[in-house]
Amino acid sequence: MNAGKSTAMLQVAHNYEEQGQRVRLFTAAIDNRYGVGKVTSRLGPQRETEVFDAQTNFLDKIDTKVACLLIDEAQFLSREQVRQLHQLAQVRGIPVITYGLRSDFLGEPFPGSAYLLALADDIEEIKNICSCGKKATMNIRVDADGKRIKEGEQISIGGNESYRQACGRCFYSDTH
Repeated sequence: MNAGKSTAMLQVAHNYEEQGQRVRLFTAAIDNRYGVGKVTSRLGPQRETEVFDAQTNFLDKIDTKVACLLIDEAQFLSREQVRQLHQLAQVRGIPVITYGLRSDFLGEPFPGSAYLLALADDIEEIKNICSCGKKATMNIRVDADGKRIKEGEQISIGGNESYRQACGRCFYSDTH
C-alpha cells in the first residue's frame, strides 16, 4: 500500500519502450478503482493495460517478441498463473516483473503472493513508512470513520480511504 509499486512499474515500462523494446502490461480485472484495465499511480501517471482474471493463461497470451512482461496487483494471480509466469521466464527467457502485496489486512498471505515468493529468482521490496515512522510491512483495513476492521473477505478493493500501511508493532496494537 502506497509504496509506489504502480509508479515503479510504469517507469520500468517507459525505460524499455524508450529503448524501442516491446512490453506487455497487465493488471487484475478485479481492480476497478480507476477503471478496469488501468494502472494508476497516486502521483498521477496512468496507463491503459491488459487485464488478467482467473481464466487468463499467460502461456497462450505471451509470445517471444516481448522484451518484458509487467504485472500489477500480482497478489490476485492464481498458483497456476504464477507457474505460467515462472515458465515464461525460465523456458522462454522473457523477463517477468510483478508488483503486489505480500499479505492482506489480517496478515494472511495472498495465494498469488505466496507462490511468487516461493518461485521468484529475485525479490525487491519497495519500502513504505508506518504513521509511527517505522518501516511498514503490513496493511490495515479501515471503515469510513477510519476505524480498524478485523474481519471480512480477503479481497476488498479500495485505496487510501480503505487501507493504511503499518509496521508490525502498530499492526498488532489495538490503538491503530
